[in-house]
Amino acid sequence: MVKPYLLWPACTGTIALLGGLVAVRRPWSAASGWDKLIALGPLFVAVPLATFGAEHMVNATFIARMVPVWLPGRLFWAYFVGLALFAAAASLILRRHVRLSATLLGVMFFLFVTLMHVPNVAADPGNRFMWAIAFRDLSFGGGGLALAATQTERWRARGTHWLLAAGRLMIALPLLFFGFEHLLHPEFAPGVPLPKMAPAWIPVPAAWGYATGAAEIAAAGAVLMGFRARTAATWLGLLMLLLTAVVYSPMLVTYTDPPARFEGLNYVADTLLFAGTILVLAGAVRERKDPEPVLSPR
Repeated sequence: MVKPYLLWPACTGTIALLGGLVAVRRPWSAASGWDKLIALGPLFVAVPLATFGAEHMVNATFIARMVPVWLPGRLFWAYFVGLALFAAAASLILRRHVRLSATLLGVMFFLFVTLMHVPNVAADPGNRFMWAIAFRDLSFGGGGLALAATQTERWRARGTHWLLAAGRLMIALPLLFFGFEHLLHPEFAPGVPLPKMAPAWIPVPAAWGYATGAAEIAAAGAVLMGFRARTAATWLGLLMLLLTAVVYSPMLVTYTDPPARFEGLNYVADTLLFAGTILVLAGAVRERKDPEPVLSPR
């Protein structure tokens, strides 16, 4: 029998994916070229959110231990975040109240960073994986802010907004960190540099690590300078989708032990969410032929 902590997140993510593909058919059909891939960015964000929402529901007692001890009602916050993830996923799939949900999503991930990950990094600054987790959630928050920016009148008129500037920075800095981590440790699974060695079925794993690291650094530079940022983000999002399909999804088939398969599901959701974040950024930035630094006056 499939364990509930694996069954319900997998089923919820699958339902979100199928429902999202139906809901996105019109904007996807209206797009052309690479814009078709960009149109799927919010869906690739929503599916992992639904998956993680289910995880919070079935693993609330375990997740509550991650809530800061000084915060009262730790179990309540585990359930509350799960419901918030469900609500954000539904909003992105149905394209209703996107500005509100995307803004709150960005704020939520930023709170994760400041309330949980920064203290963990401070307690063990030599642990590079703690840094990776903090930067990962920072990038997810940046994706939410970038998406929220696209729902404003200022962005529609001028293609700029302070939310987008903040989102670009919150995504570019993690990309730089991830890129250099992959160059220093190419033997680890590519994408987000977490403590998972490259799986045995990947040929020349170091080459994947070096290529991913170089791509992330190049994309970070493009995003920071505002030069070919849309193109760079689109290609990087495609790479993350490829890694999701080729590197991480097979774990759900090849791993037979339930805890290992659950870990594989989390790696799939994490990398897919990272891909969606990058594609959301691609949809938010306007293509420019001349550099425009992210911190330039707006």
